[in-house]
Amino acid sequence: MAALSKSIPHNCYEIGHTWNPSCTISTLEITAGALEVSFKIYAPLYLIAAILRRRKKEYYLKKLIPEILQSTSFLTANGGLYIAFFCILRRLLGRFYSWSAGFGAALPASYLSILMERKSRRGLLTIYMANLATETIFRMAVTRGIFNPIKHGEVLLFSLTASIYMFFFRCKDGLQGFAFSALKFIVGKEEIPTHSLLADHTYHRGPDTGAIKPETERPQAQPASNRTSIVALTQKLLDSVCKHGPRHRCCRHYHDNCISYCVKGFIRMFSVGYLIQCCLKVPSAFRQVFTKPSRLISLLYNKENFQLGVFLGSFVSIYKGTSCFLRWVRNIDDELHALVAGFLAGISMFFYKSTSISMYLFSKLVETMYFKGIEAGRLPYFPQADTLIYAISTAICFQAAVMEVQNLRPSYWKFLLRLTKGRFALMNRKVLDIFETEASREFRDFVPKLDPRCISVPPAAADIQLD
Repeated sequence: MAALSKSIPHNCYEIGHTWNPSCTISTLEITAGALEVSFKIYAPLYLIAAILRRRKKEYYLKKLIPEILQSTSFLTANGGLYIAFFCILRRLLGRFYSWSAGFGAALPASYLSILMERKSRRGLLTIYMANLATETIFRMAVTRGIFNPIKHGEVLLFSLTASIYMFFFRCKDGLQGFAFSALKFIVGKEEIPTHSLLADHTYHRGPDTGAIKPETERPQAQPASNRTSIVALTQKLLDSVCKHGPRHRCCRHYHDNCISYCVKGFIRMFSVGYLIQCCLKVPSAFRQVFTKPSRLISLLYNKENFQLGVFLGSFVSIYKGTSCFLRWVRNIDDELHALVAGFLAGISMFFYKSTSISMYLFSKLVETMYFKGIEAGRLPYFPQADTLIYAISTAICFQAAVMEVQNLRPSYWKFLLRLTKGRFALMNRKVLDIFETEASREFRDFVPKLDPRCISVPPAAADIQLD
């Protein structure tokens, strides 16, 4: 681990903005590039969100452009202010320390920039960066031998998180807002505790096994003119299975038995996951489809498409199947069933392993439990907590981006390169190797071409002046 007392006498041109000796011009170049990239990110994002939310004409005329510009300003400031504080700290301290080039410069830059963003988005940004910072710290600890990674740790974390989330979902007033709506969409309203068992249906209790049957038979669906069609046969099969299979009296899936309830849940969410993954790949493959039509086939039958589909489908089917099984075994419908069902459903992540998903959901769970603690009067409320957490989390990630890129999430590093037009990779990390973080490990072949008239430490003497 790098000692905090170590320092190097190089100026900010030799370390940071190696492409231009001027601090002012370098800051303006970073700001201009970040402005262009930020607008390209937020303009289509807000436009698509507005269309999906079916905003009225008044929103497009009065609010859309200001919101785009506000978020654009936030992200632009985050990049431009970082390089500004990078130079300011060097002038104030007279040297570079292991913390000043990354954490020290990014902390005030991130704090000031998040204040420019809309309050409604600060929480979401904070959760994302806190999740990213936690993952980065863990990777740093593993690199230093402080922690040993747990095999399939992301699956275990997801299972534990899913268990608690599903318990809150089943409890009255356990979840609200987007989290509740998302889980309702995924597992269905049949698992909501407030859903009435007898609403719009009349049932009588069956044998002691707990199975029940409807008092009146549902009319048979009229087959299509072509009785041998695949659709007609499939519908007939589903109707047969749904009609004759068992269903416990505590189960709320009135139109299906327990087996078909689980099977339909798998098919539905498998389709959703498959379509989501396909849509994510369409923009990158759109241009190639016209020149290489065969590209469309590989897009539709990509392995990742099926992995996400199987992940979502198996999560729902395992959760529903376990819930039904526990209702049959215990002969009651209990919120505690969700703890077991949610944990077992988390095993589905073996089909689509993702540390990012596990960490993000865990971060959201911590946030949910924290606010529940505030509502219960057991935890204090900090008005500026979101801005402070965002600033600290972003500063941690920038510290890794400067001193040890290998421990930063690759997708975030690519984002930083995009935001700075590739200039983040132009830092003179070979000099930073003195801090013992392997800063130049991913940049072995890069040697900046510096103007000899603007350097403070001759190359021969750079090997090393330490305090």
